[in-house]
Amino acid sequence: MEHVVLLDDAGRAVGTEPKASVHTATTPLHLAFSAYVFDQDGNLLITRRALEKRTWPGVWTNSCCGHPAPDEPLELAVHRRLGQELGIEIDDVGIVLPFFRYRAVMDNGIVENEICPVYRVLYRGSHPAPDPDEVCGVEWVDWTTFADAVVNGTRDVSPWCLEQVQQLRKLGPDPLLWPVAPVTDLPLAAPDRPDEDLHSPA
Repeated sequence: MEHVVLLDDAGRAVGTEPKASVHTATTPLHLAFSAYVFDQDGNLLITRRALEKRTWPGVWTNSCCGHPAPDEPLELAVHRRLGQELGIEIDDVGIVLPFFRYRAVMDNGIVENEICPVYRVLYRGSHPAPDPDEVCGVEWVDWTTFADAVVNGTRDVSPWCLEQVQQLRKLGPDPLLWPVAPVTDLPLAAPDRPDEDLHSPA
């Protein structure tokens, strides 16, 4: 059974909960990540969430999202989920929004409530092989065109993708040149950080 890492407001681990039951109308704050996969020309891979997903089914969003397992470094979780969801092996991973946090509520009352570091991923392949249980569509898009459409409200995306794109645009027009943040800027619960004594749930 998969578990997610529960957090306090400072980003410290305070426990775990089964992934299958964590998303409710009172979802506790927990650790996640978002990945934005770019090709060598700076085009972004976007995905449509499978229609069976518990949260935001059928909605277009960034390349991949996921939850690290307890004690799993976030960077390893990015590699793992991109392999599982999209069937791709990636070349380079960098943190670009180390402490992104959001809360969103679906029309049916289900809540997402995450501290969700955002990663810029470089991929030299061109043909993802998505898992249909996770992804029901993929598309390569020009980053600037996509970001402008998202911010202008002419392209519907998940609520976290909207907020992330708004912040990512501030890093500069070329995603391949975005500055990479140090691992020390990640939430205290992230095993990637050097101060490992702060990661384990109380």
